[in-house]
Amino acid sequence: MRLRHNPKADIAVENSEYVEQDPKSRKGHWNEVFGNDNPIHIEIGMGKGHFLMTLASQNSDINYVGIERVPTVLYKALKKQEELKLKNLVLMAFNADEINEVFGPEEVERIYLNFSDPWPKDRHAQRRLTSERFLKLYESFLKKDGIIEFKTDNRNLFDYSVETAGLSGWKTRDITYDLHNSPYAEGNIMTEYEKKFSEQGVPINKVVIYR
Repeated sequence: MRLRHNPKADIAVENSEYVEQDPKSRKGHWNEVFGNDNPIHIEIGMGKGHFLMTLASQNSDINYVGIERVPTVLYKALKKQEELKLKNLVLMAFNADEINEVFGPEEVERIYLNFSDPWPKDRHAQRRLTSERFLKLYESFLKKDGIIEFKTDNRNLFDYSVETAGLSGWKTRDITYDLHNSPYAEGNIMTEYEKKFSEQGVPINKVVIYR
């Protein structure tokens, strides 16, 4: 179902102190945004924000950047942040196609990709956030020992992602096709989609991708 555009969301996002309005100007200087040198973790496609806000509330020694291209969706996360006022979380309305213009070399320690758009048609493969094109973008700013955590309910996308990572020179570990019944379930934080799919009995796939 297509999400209805909300003009109110555009205005709120554009004027919020919790949303970075000029992210490209922060490249290489995110420590100044947070006022410390703590590690930076990012989520691309943060949705309503439950996952990242839970992490931010549990880990005050880590800085988080939540990225969502659709202001109407980001607005839902923004309303939660206005209540929580997490000092180690910054939101961003941004298209991931230019994510390498936002972060400098080795500036990010961890990338979360949760239930990304599968773009099922072959001609759209390079739009997938685990495509070779995006993996090259991540490589430009992910720390040498950094990781990508990828979760999805879509088995085809998952198999594609694991294969593409290998073909692109990345390594994989902690692969599971049923996260909630695996050794990797401990400490797992569910996203809104994950909770919905799990309640329907849909198994969740997860992999850690690293160099």
